[in-house]
Amino acid sequence: MAIHYVVGDATSPIGSGSKVIAHICNNQGYWGKGFVMALSKKWPFIRDEYKKWYYNNNDTFKLGAVLALPVGENILVANIIGQEGIYKDKEGNPPIRYDELKTGLFYLTDLICAMRTNMPTSVHMPRIGCGLAGGEWKIVEPIIESTLCEAGIEVYVYDLK
Repeated sequence: MAIHYVVGDATSPIGSGSKVIAHICNNQGYWGKGFVMALSKKWPFIRDEYKKWYYNNNDTFKLGAVLALPVGENILVANIIGQEGIYKDKEGNPPIRYDELKTGLFYLTDLICAMRTNMPTSVHMPRIGCGLAGGEWKIVEPIIESTLCEAGIEVYVYDLK
């Protein structure tokens, strides 16, 4: 499967079937800038669940982990921990962690394959990791292709108007 590029809002996914809205979160519990603001506006409880996950400080809140939350009929939001903090490190590297993003996308791929029924499931996202996380799309795109797309999952990447 190829990635489909769409001009629109990833919080209002197009098409039929089940949908997963995927995005990247940091591993420090911060939530308040970027795509999460659109998610919080539409589904305020998502922020609360992310914060609970962080503050429970259990072994599941770590780089590469995913918290998938149902937000409506046949729609999940997947919070992927793919960002180390919110600032560049001492060497000037951006917060995105490509390997952990890949781990999270493999987990998401397995989750989608396990929940598939007669209804197809597609994934919808902004250009994850390429905003506040400082990633490069030329690196992120092949990661998406080698995980979700390779498993036959339709992926839609949204650019706002």
